[in-house]
Amino acid sequence: MNEFLKETDFLNFTHVTLDKFILDLSSDEIDKACELYYRVRDGFLYDPYHLDLRLPALTASVIASGKRAWCVEKSILLAALFRKVGIPSKLGYAVVTNHIGVDKLKGYLQREEIVFHGFVEAFLEGKWVKCTPAFDRRICRLTGVDPLDWDGKSDSMFQSFEKNRKFMEYIHFYGSFADVPLELMNEEMKKYYPHLFQNTYSTKEFSFRHLWSPE
Repeated sequence: MNEFLKETDFLNFTHVTLDKFILDLSSDEIDKACELYYRVRDGFLYDPYHLDLRLPALTASVIASGKRAWCVEKSILLAALFRKVGIPSKLGYAVVTNHIGVDKLKGYLQREEIVFHGFVEAFLEGKWVKCTPAFDRRICRLTGVDPLDWDGKSDSMFQSFEKNRKFMEYIHFYGSFADVPLELMNEEMKKYYPHLFQNTYSTKEFSFRHLWSPE
């Protein structure tokens, strides 16, 4: 389990910016994990329109300092917080298709698939349990989707249907990792969204940076 408890350049959980998230936590491990899940899920407005696939931007300490985050960022922060309180954690990634409230995002990505959607696995009560801290309460309210809850005992992944509407489909799982697979993430996004790597995107509405960005 040491591999899933250690600090990394991405999961830099000893940084002071993460301390505020562990204040007044329950002493029970399951309750503690759930409290951290909700603090990360609802502590940041979900924002998939400003993506930076480079090391400095994807460190837990940098993410913790902001107000907005996308699924990969929230997952990194939550995995780091789990390790900070002694809970082994992994980072999971998948290709998904979202059918609700993503017309704007599809316009930028130029295809339906959302590549490298991030989630977290925590080792609790002798087993690995998945959780998905992506969509905060405000975003769920705006899109008419119920927030995804987690009890720390069973997997909490996006539901296929929401109020009889097709919602989220998991197309492919990359697996689980002890640390952020940065090169794989960039390579897969380049495969699915080549235009994002061929042009420059840096506006208030949408920005995208990657390993080969000039700046």
